[in-house]
Amino acid sequence: MSPDQIRSLTSREIITNMNSNLREVVSKFFNDGFNTLTEREKKVMHHLFERLHISRNINREFDEKLTFGQRLADRVAAFGGSWTFILIFCFILLAWVTLNSLILLHRGGVFDPYPYILLNLVLSMIAALQAPVIMMSQNRQAAKDRLDAAHDYEVNLKAELEIMLLHEKLDSLREQQWRELLELQQEQIRLLMRLLSQRDSSGGDVTDNPNKG
Repeated sequence: MSPDQIRSLTSREIITNMNSNLREVVSKFFNDGFNTLTEREKKVMHHLFERLHISRNINREFDEKLTFGQRLADRVAAFGGSWTFILIFCFILLAWVTLNSLILLHRGGVFDPYPYILLNLVLSMIAALQAPVIMMSQNRQAAKDRLDAAHDYEVNLKAELEIMLLHEKLDSLREQQWRELLELQQEQIRLLMRLLSQRDSSGGDVTDNPNKG
């Protein structure tokens, strides 16, 4: 295709050619065909054909959909897995044991004597409540990680397809340049042959413009 022909193409024809190249890239990347793609892969294809960006802030979107209970569970789980909670809990246990074993024992007012059955009950209740809260937070974090992985797959897939499309365009431009060079070379050979034929027919050097006559 010559430069004049390229300039004569309308914008619709250019878009059609680009979409055709995209379909060729998709057919090369997905051997089973477009109909076998998943919904996520079709979404990537749509963004690729429409020239739309696909990257977005997954963390902000995920946090905006959290309810009050889910936010509270995350904060409780974060606090329960911190050194602050461990130190406070150790201080409470030490104070409980000291109060019931040393101070109140001499006064006869022990409310939880050894082996601290009431303390075991409190600890069991805290563990029973804390475990499901931590599991809810972990399940939500796992769902968030799956969204991040899926989003990374979409971005990587789109980037890979665009790189392949770029290679296709470069190869097409290279082939076009080679064709133009061959056409130019053929034109030069044709002019040289014409000059030689005119020189032979005139019996001398040809100084006139070869385009004349």
